[in-house]
Amino acid sequence: MLRTALYGYAFSTPRRSRAPESATASVLAWLERNSLPVSCLSDPQVIRAALDGLCVRLDGSPAAANTITRKRAVFHNALGYAVELGLLPANPAGTVQWHAPKAAVAVSPQTVASPAQVQPILAQVALMRPDLVAFFACLYYAALRPEEALALRQSHLTLPAHGRGTTILTGACPRTAAAWTSNGKPHELRGLKHRPAGTVRIVPIPPILVSLLRQHIRESGTASDGRLFRSTRGGPLSESVYGRVWHAARQAALGPAQAATPLARRPYDLRHAALSLWLNASSAPAEVAARAGTSVHVLESVYVHCIGQEDVISQRIEDALDAGSRTSQEPPPVAASGSPNRRHHGRPVRHLSANSPRRPARRQPRSRKTRTHYRVTKDHLCRSGEESARPAHGHGNARTARSGPRIARKRSAQPLLLSARPADASPRQRL
Repeated sequence: MLRTALYGYAFSTPRRSRAPESATASVLAWLERNSLPVSCLSDPQVIRAALDGLCVRLDGSPAAANTITRKRAVFHNALGYAVELGLLPANPAGTVQWHAPKAAVAVSPQTVASPAQVQPILAQVALMRPDLVAFFACLYYAALRPEEALALRQSHLTLPAHGRGTTILTGACPRTAAAWTSNGKPHELRGLKHRPAGTVRIVPIPPILVSLLRQHIRESGTASDGRLFRSTRGGPLSESVYGRVWHAARQAALGPAQAATPLARRPYDLRHAALSLWLNASSAPAEVAARAGTSVHVLESVYVHCIGQEDVISQRIEDALDAGSRTSQEPPPVAASGSPNRRHHGRPVRHLSANSPRRPARRQPRSRKTRTHYRVTKDHLCRSGEESARPAHGHGNARTARSGPRIARKRSAQPLLLSARPADASPRQRL
């Protein structure tokens, strides 16, 4: 009785203009006697108890986070109206350290269906209710809200025979309780969501939706006021009607196992699937937000888990890890300047002396007038019997000289004075 009196009369502006019934009047009188004055809300303990009451359902169980957020907004506006009327000096909601639980904003990827999953469901809808195929197609191919699709009229459409079309959205027809509408009916034509009155939104539609809408108009026609989608009696399409059709078609198309998952559980999930597909295909959030009738911030917050960048980023991380493991296993590359280990020489250095290593002569600048005298001992002229003589051939390097027969030379105790140029390889080759 208490909820009926409040929602059916006290909170309804159109019904308060009439005199209440006797039962309703007695309930409201009892409520007035047992309620605290508005001025008591200035007490922090009272305002905290009121805010805590928003978190509990009628059966005592915890309320959902979205429900708490919505009720707190209504309660805050009511307190502000009390301040406006002079019943409170200031809004007491900000005097206590109370925070509503945060609600989950992002859409779960488990609810987002792919085109290959949506098309079989639409095929089942065509078998059950052919007049509702275009309705669900507008939710998926144009990302319309259900209330926007209900307000769609033939005059809002541009449907060419070939190619893309256009739809111009001018309003929405949400479903609310008849007590809260100005016409006393569950459906009332309003403007676009969170947009000023008179705002329009232009949404390009793909050829497949153009074909389905042309087929719908050709086979089902329109209502007397031009609405595309209506009930069997010509009135507004009920949410319960198209909800039952969607659940039945989804069960038949997906099967029992997949139908038990959250995948496309509600018709509104078709809009989530459409916007997720648009974001992944275009990477243009500003254009997608304009077509969807929302802001870029809300779009990125709601569909943060549905943007398919996880695979790309994961692949880049794996490539970086693989590159690091290959680098640790492979030897260090040899630079153009030589081996990293400077103490290692790949080939031993060959010296000019046949008997012992010897540093090469220091190179001096060439001069035709200047000649240098070298003293050559017998050790440089004679070789041991175990070695084979290799006479010099031209002015080439000693290691390129060819081997030949042994040449016997007369030994002498005195050194032999020779004349050689600094550019010559060795005095022995001058002999």
